[in-house]
Amino acid sequence: MTSTDRRAALRTGAGLLAGAAVTSACTPTGAVTSPTPASTPTPTPDKPRAAPGPRRFPAQPDQITHGPRTHPRVALTFHGQGDPATARALLTEAERHGARVTVLAVGTWLDDHPELARRILDGGHDLGNHTHRHLAIDAMPEAEARAEITACAERLKRLTGSIGTWFRPSRAPRASPLVARLAREAGYPHVLSYDVDSLDYTAPGADAVTRTVLAQVRAGSVVSLHFGYPDTVAALPAVLNALDRRGLRAVTTTELLS
Repeated sequence: MTSTDRRAALRTGAGLLAGAAVTSACTPTGAVTSPTPASTPTPTPDKPRAAPGPRRFPAQPDQITHGPRTHPRVALTFHGQGDPATARALLTEAERHGARVTVLAVGTWLDDHPELARRILDGGHDLGNHTHRHLAIDAMPEAEARAEITACAERLKRLTGSIGTWFRPSRAPRASPLVARLAREAGYPHVLSYDVDSLDYTAPGADAVTRTVLAQVRAGSVVSLHFGYPDTVAALPAVLNALDRRGLRAVTTTELLS
């Protein structure tokens, strides 16, 4: 190789090295190593589970007073209104015994205590509609009765994602034909009545509440009880213990009919 050729080769090598230096300098952070790994997404809190909606039970009438008499189960149903501390105490006592209940909530009560809707569902209980203001719905004209049902349904849906599992008329053991029709139009296939009235709202004392329930309850019964009455809280352990001795399990109304 001539001296001229050697000088040309040296110039070419220097140029290649300079180009490599430029390439490294243009890389972010000055490195040309492995690619940056994808960032890990920030975890987000779990959303509350959607509440179950109403179900149609083809073997049941439009107005349900009890479930099958052939299974050792009963449904304790509570009118959802009154002191929230009493409501929490009742739910906690039921859960301590492994029982699940059905709560028919009043719309204005949900307005005042919206957190209780999720508390009921998180405990594994049924949650339903007991009208918005708890007035005598069977005596109302059609437009007012419809508003009572739909206003409570709207609150349940806003709080839980569902209109609730059941509808029960306020201040009446059974719905009039008009109210039953309005409930169906609002999305409730059945009206939930009962065959055992505890009469706890008369404040007769815990022993009287217990005697009244146990004198009438049997397999398949739907029992009417209320939040907001200390007698009911005091009576619940005795009622649940007696049901256990009789081989009857307290379940949600949905489970009673399933």
